[in-house]
Amino acid sequence: MIKALTTEKENLCLYGYPSEQWEVNLPAEEVPPELPEPALGINFARDGMQEKDWLSLVAVHSDAWLLAVAFYFGARFGFDKADRKRLFNMINDLPTIFEVVTGATKKQTKEKSSVSNHSSNKSKSNSKRGSESQPKYSKAAASKDEVEDGMEDEDDEEHGETLCGACGENYAADEFWICCDICEKWFHGKCVKITPARAEHIKQYKCPSCSNKRARP
Repeated sequence: MIKALTTEKENLCLYGYPSEQWEVNLPAEEVPPELPEPALGINFARDGMQEKDWLSLVAVHSDAWLLAVAFYFGARFGFDKADRKRLFNMINDLPTIFEVVTGATKKQTKEKSSVSNHSSNKSKSNSKRGSESQPKYSKAAASKDEVEDGMEDEDDEEHGETLCGACGENYAADEFWICCDICEKWFHGKCVKITPARAEHIKQYKCPSCSNKRARP
């Protein structure tokens, strides 16, 4: 592309070849040309433009020309809607000439890497927090899916000896229980008049006994 700065000839075009080589050459003599033609006069820098800005402009025109050539062949070979979509996706998988010239490709790669690492760290952090912070204020009944997976038996083995701090009855998997955050005793939700929906809004549950103790002077 740097060779395009030559001013020996007028109205030169920048051509790209399947070999990934680029060449500044005269435009085709045929009118109209068999293939879409790139922008004319590519060898002349625009007045009042810095070389970097001019090269970026040349890159944009080259990108437009490559798209025109790609879809020209698509039409010649009878591409249908699915083929054209696949061609477009294949083109989008590669960086544009403008991105390569301006260095935007490296910047995007760096940003994607940074976002990926941030998302990964955030996901690990959330996963760690989720595993460490288990709700203590409520113990809901096992769901149907858990029963089918054998979770009910496991739950019964773990809490089978747990007694309600109010009525003294054993734990049952089909009942809602709640734990007091002060004395750490478990209670039937019905014994302390707490429902699962209400428990979700309680940050720290105190059983009636602990509430009465705190209320005394």
